Amino acid sequence: MAKMPSLVDMLQAGVHFGHQTSRWHPKMADYIFGSRGGIHIVDLEKTQTMLPQALEYVKSVVARGGNVMFVGTKRQAQPIVRKYAEQCGMPHVTGRWLGGTLTNFVQLKITLKRLRTLKDQREKGELKKYTKKEQIILDREILEKEEKVGGIQLLEKPPEAIFVVDIRTEKTAVDEANTTGTKVVAMCDTNVNPGGVDYVIPSNDDAVKAIELITRLVAEAVQEGKAEAVKIAAAVAAQKPTDVVKPVAV
Repeated sequence: MAKMPSLVDMLQAGVHFGHQTSRWHPKMADYIFGSRGGIHIVDLEKTQTMLPQALEYVKSVVARGGNVMFVGTKRQAQPIVRKYAEQCGMPHVTGRWLGGTLTNFVQLKITLKRLRTLKDQREKGELKKYTKKEQIILDREILEKEEKVGGIQLLEKPPEAIFVVDIRTEKTAVDEANTTGTKVVAMCDTNVNPGGVDYVIPSNDDAVKAIELITRLVAEAVQEGKAEAVKIAAAVAAQKPTDVVKPVAV
């Protein structure tokens, strides 16, 4: 397991800063330490307890061959989520969430396959057989699909879990995950209802440093899960098949 941040690390990243006390959600009460100057303070001891549980789950999903989709579409989260998702090789959504991404994956899969096919044809120069006008239309189609589903284009099956930076901003994603039984790992600030989250990480979800800290740890958990998967595969391959005793002919 990756080294957990200390209380000082989390304080320096601003993980403890919640929202104004007038904007809090009562269901986050258990994760609030108190208030200071009209601002709620996240209970970092709860964060220290719940963060490892969330990371261990992420690791276990990847170790058994599953995918964890990173989701963060608000401005300050986009570059961070994209960076770490790509580093650990996981799908990500940093543009607008496309309705039906989880609840209508069968249809989405057709779109993803179309994008992969067009890009492959372009790389091989196979689109040159079309007229210039047709090539322009196909290039525009590729660009449009890249913007919408580029971060998840390699998905062959629905993700087993999603990691969400802000569940208020990503309400549709969380709702779809709940509908399809997809587990939700999420940063939860003091102004949200964590009811739809399976693995709550109490944290400021607005500060860039806080988003960076938590997202980096999730990406490290993914890498650990991949390493574990390699070990498991190697162990299975190393096992010798049981000798089969053939009956002796009489």
